[in-house]
Amino acid sequence: MDRDYLIDLFSEFGPVVLRRMFSGYGIVADDVNFAMALRAGIIFRVDEQTEARYEAEGAKPFQYETRNKTVVVKSYRHLPERLYDDPEELAVWAREAVGAAKRAAAKKASVKKRSGQRKAPAKAAPRKPGTAKKSKPSAVKKVTAKTGRRKSPKRSSAKKRQAT
Repeated sequence: MDRDYLIDLFSEFGPVVLRRMFSGYGIVADDVNFAMALRAGIIFRVDEQTEARYEAEGAKPFQYETRNKTVVVKSYRHLPERLYDDPEELAVWAREAVGAAKRAAAKKASVKKRSGQRKAPAKAAPRKPGTAKKSKPSAVKKVTAKTGRRKSPKRSSAKKRQAT
């Protein structure tokens, strides 16, 4: 699907932003990605409030193949074929998909906030008795013949700073 077709298809819904994604576009409105336009067609975001409507239309969940298995993404469903020819009805479904995407984003933010407050700082694992912490060897310092001072092996940058 090309950009112009998608923008025209969503004209009744309102302005959308199309972002390159996989083999197509992510469709964004109100700062949430609510749909995808891929080779397989247009796929809308769903949740427990909107899923029944897609089931009634026979819309299947989005799925893709990996080397080892088929992954089914239940939070996205294919847009029913009849809506490609009905921009007004598509706008209604798109508004519901935006709502589902916003609810999912709010739920994710609240889970992240709750888990961040409870999370204790990570502690180092206890060492076995008799084992010492290994330290990295320090840089070998050379003694220059002229001054008798120690010189670090990484002094070349200091010379560059003085020259400029």
